[in-house]
Amino acid sequence: MLVALPWFCKHNYASKQLMQKMSVLLKSMAEVQAGHPFRGSVPAIKGGNAYALQMRDLNPSGEVAWDGVVCTEIDARKPIQWLEPGDVVFVARGARNYAVCLKEVPKPTVCSPNFFLIRINSPVLLPEFLAWQINRAPAQRYFASSAEGSDQLSIRRPVLEALPVSVPTLVQQRLIVSLAEAAVHEERQLQALIHNRQKQLDALAFALVSNNLEMN
Repeated sequence: MLVALPWFCKHNYASKQLMQKMSVLLKSMAEVQAGHPFRGSVPAIKGGNAYALQMRDLNPSGEVAWDGVVCTEIDARKPIQWLEPGDVVFVARGARNYAVCLKEVPKPTVCSPNFFLIRINSPVLLPEFLAWQINRAPAQRYFASSAEGSDQLSIRRPVLEALPVSVPTLVQQRLIVSLAEAAVHEERQLQALIHNRQKQLDALAFALVSNNLEMN
């Protein structure tokens, strides 16, 4: 099912004017914190007091595999930055830097050092909209031009904090988020159709081979 484009997607000039007037730096709208300081890889400890969200547990479409999050042990005597619903986690290391808004946090969880935790402190910015904007081309170009490192590219905290963020009205933010969610849903449906078609073609190929063997 295709979703009608909001008015600001149809009127490009008006959209640009709006975004330019509402542009701010991320650090003025949110607090950026480093992930939990694990030393080396996250140790898997059965019956530990926390869970650790790692890069393998999520994907750019916003899905989080909570069932696979590893249980570990962290020092409860030190301040712990537990993840909360509405937090945005940003993948700061690797070839692709993207953000995921956590709609739920069903376990006592911290994020690994590969992430920055973004916690919005302004009522005029939706976390889902921020994650969407971070994942789109303008922000991705900004990160690509600012990444550092030889063996592994990474984004420093000051670079993320200085990210220009456009803040339209909450109504417009919700419309954009709805449009983005519909696009993800459509993509999943198309991928399922493609997968089923490939299975049908494979079945046809096996049937042809089977028929040839019987004829021989």
